[in-house]
Amino acid sequence: MLQFEGVFPYVVSPVDTGGTVRQDVLHRLCDDLIGKGVHGLAALGSTGEFAYLNRSQKIDVVRAVVEAAAKRVPVIAGVSSTATDDAVEMARAYERLGVDGIIAVIDSYFPLASSQIEGYFHAIADAVEVPIVIYTNPNFQRTDLGLDLIERLAEHDRIRYIKDASSNTGRLLSILERCRGNIDVFAASSHIPAAVMLIGGRGWMAGPACLIPQQCVRLFDLCKAKDWEAALALQVKLWRLNEIFNRYNLAACVKAGLAIQGYDVGDPIPPQSPMGVAERADLEALLSDFE
Repeated sequence: MLQFEGVFPYVVSPVDTGGTVRQDVLHRLCDDLIGKGVHGLAALGSTGEFAYLNRSQKIDVVRAVVEAAAKRVPVIAGVSSTATDDAVEMARAYERLGVDGIIAVIDSYFPLASSQIEGYFHAIADAVEVPIVIYTNPNFQRTDLGLDLIERLAEHDRIRYIKDASSNTGRLLSILERCRGNIDVFAASSHIPAAVMLIGGRGWMAGPACLIPQQCVRLFDLCKAKDWEAALALQVKLWRLNEIFNRYNLAACVKAGLAIQGYDVGDPIPPQSPMGVAERADLEALLSDFE
């Protein structure tokens, strides 16, 4: 089974005012990211505004990313739903489009028992042949995954990875220790990637890598080489971008940054709003430092 490791940018979903996915822009962005050394591409994450897209738009985004990647790097696609059958249907559709993995998120309206959450992820994993990345973000999700549940999920043959956005690096260490090699950990933008790599992480899946892919790849290479002094020095500089992401809307930040870099990705999908003039100026000044 394919192994995932390294920097996986969460690509944006460029949608015009009529609701059409700008596939040409997405193709160009993905091609450029691959040319700059990223190890994989992730579609329909938080940066990809999955919560604001309809089914047809999601299909168009995944198709465009898979076509652009052309098997040069693995592509994973996000599946999220309140209904198990809907999530299973989406996962199968993305597998037919040619994705190399699924990142699975659970939405919920009513509270769910641990066994019900487990059943949701097992149903997705049972429905496809590609590896599953489970995703948890207790800051935004009504339903979180506890350590006992993660340990049980890690016993499934296809549930191979977890992306955790808790910002609690100690929690990641607990996952690695309790799951004992059954599951690999990826950091999110809420974590300090170098710290996650130090404790045994496999990489990170995050929106900022869309804007500074070469620097992120360099950081990963330093961590793999265990050059922790150089890695920390670079990490301190790169963390300034994460700080801006924490202050403002995620999709608005990434889309504004890409627009500054010459990609016509459009505005965040309503009801979200684009960055204001002063906010965008802060982001532009920071990006110019990285250049």
